[in-house]
Amino acid sequence: MKLILRWLITAASLYVAYLILPGITVEGNGVLVYTVMALVLGLVNALIRPILKFLSCGFIILTLGLFVFIINAATFMLSSNISQRLGAGYAVDGFGTALLGSIIVSIVSVVLSSILVDDDKKKRK
Repeated sequence: MKLILRWLITAASLYVAYLILPGITVEGNGVLVYTVMALVLGLVNALIRPILKFLSCGFIILTLGLFVFIINAATFMLSSNISQRLGAGYAVDGFGTALLGSIIVSIVSVVLSSILVDDDKKKRK
């Protein structure tokens, strides 16, 4: 149940990023596009992002962690390209839009997760 809820939270945060940033375009059935993009983004973050972080750990240390924003933007752009090839039209125009979009998705996901997802700590008390 938590996995589905987190997937829906990611889809909602992608919708918020679309509303805020003019460089993000959505073509086709909106609900389908956001759910496919959320699935692709989750898979890219689970599979490719750790490899990128491992390979660039020197840059991450050198920039005091700021290089993680670059990795987030790259995974956001990659997810957009993959979702477009799958037929979901979630397009990101440029690296700056991907950077801002990844920041918006992260912030909205954290806020919605803190509101909607029950923590194990609350259940233990």
